[in-house]
Amino acid sequence: MGTSDYEVIVGLEVHAELCTETKIFCGCKNAFGAEVNTLCCPVCMGMPGTLPVLNKQVVDYAIKMGHALHCRINRVSKNDRKNYFYPDLPKAYQISQFDIPLCEDGYLDILVNGEKKRIGITRIHIEEDAGKLIHADSFDGSLVDFNRCGVPLIEMVSEPDLRSAEEAKAYLEGITSILLYLGISDAKMQEGSVRADVNVSVRKKGAAEFGTRTEMKNVNSFGAVYRAIQYEAARQVEVLEAGGVIEQETRRWDDANGRNVLLRSKEDAQDYRYFPEPDLLTFEVSEAHVQELKDSIPELPVDKTIRYMSDFGLNQDDASLLASSKPRSEFFDACVAMKKCDAKLVSNWMIGDIARILNERRIEVADTALTKEHLTDMICLIEKGVISNTAAKTVLETIIDEDVDPAKVVEEKGLAQVNDTDALKKIVADVLAANGKAVADYKNGKTNVAGFLVGQCMKATKGKGNPGVLREMVLAAIEAM
Repeated sequence: MGTSDYEVIVGLEVHAELCTETKIFCGCKNAFGAEVNTLCCPVCMGMPGTLPVLNKQVVDYAIKMGHALHCRINRVSKNDRKNYFYPDLPKAYQISQFDIPLCEDGYLDILVNGEKKRIGITRIHIEEDAGKLIHADSFDGSLVDFNRCGVPLIEMVSEPDLRSAEEAKAYLEGITSILLYLGISDAKMQEGSVRADVNVSVRKKGAAEFGTRTEMKNVNSFGAVYRAIQYEAARQVEVLEAGGVIEQETRRWDDANGRNVLLRSKEDAQDYRYFPEPDLLTFEVSEAHVQELKDSIPELPVDKTIRYMSDFGLNQDDASLLASSKPRSEFFDACVAMKKCDAKLVSNWMIGDIARILNERRIEVADTALTKEHLTDMICLIEKGVISNTAAKTVLETIIDEDVDPAKVVEEKGLAQVNDTDALKKIVADVLAANGKAVADYKNGKTNVAGFLVGQCMKATKGKGNPGVLREMVLAAIEAM
């Protein structure tokens, strides 16, 4: 049997650092990139006699994520101690949540190949992050940076509903987009703000029971999650086909070398000896406050993607790309609401040249001079044949930096298209005379050379010729030869 005879079962435990001003149980600043061991205090270092105080904003952010993932909110909840020994955990325990998490029984809808699939969410709970071990060739052993100790996390645990690396990648992208939409995490995977523990098992197709799962810890990019799942599924199938047995274990994914290695046998809940955190009281969130947080949830990326596909006929890739950014999708919605031009054209400019400029400058639409009025006016000029797409790129470069009417830019820079057939006739004749071989190729059936000839005409008009008119004239002139 080969891998096609097996089904892959995947569950993800996604950890997201929350962008609060201070840590979860103390007043230390919550920031990335500070000098090592400068953002820690006796509380987050677990010194004897210190007492933690729960950060209310952490609870609010977790509840907002719970609403976004359609969870049941447990208004009465508590914190627990998760006990384990590791060099970057100075207290030898982590304050987390065990049997009464803040949020339970939710779901996330994902889109894969145009099909919607619902992935169950088991729970969302709050917890503190551990420190960070530092390894380098310049010294032996490892050093510890405790700045990250006490940084607030939410952990989102999925049901084992994912059936491929593609689905897992789409799920992780969906979670990340929601975090950004809600403004509760910067979701910078390269900085460790979002990390995934990836659980993988395989079973024969048609089998009812799940296979034994393995876990890969702290995988920190969409691509790495995809590659890790594909590798581990293939590894497990190879073991089973050779007559071996899959052990429940934790493995480390080495993305640089495209493989994983054994770390340790997998722990179960009892191994952590959970018990209620004695230094923190059970807490209750009022029903009114839970509803207030629910009312603050905006339209989320998957819903927006589906709306763009159904209302404006965008394909899934374009709709998803546009919906993935809250500020850019809001700007798109504002432009479309004006009903001045075709929504697909607005989308093309938003995910094309505008996205390129914004990404190059590492800014957002609000940081530019571009307005919905000026962008839609520019697109209207294209639709009316006043300017070409090429000329419009020049207009965009101006209106994205200056509050100026696109029509004025066209006039001042002489960008209006030449639509006068009499003016274009001589240009077409000259181009065809200078490119006899291309004309002969077209007559011999190589019709793709028509694009080259139209391009030469556009070059001769310095980009001002109407390409549609020129194409008709070029083809008509060749036919008349």
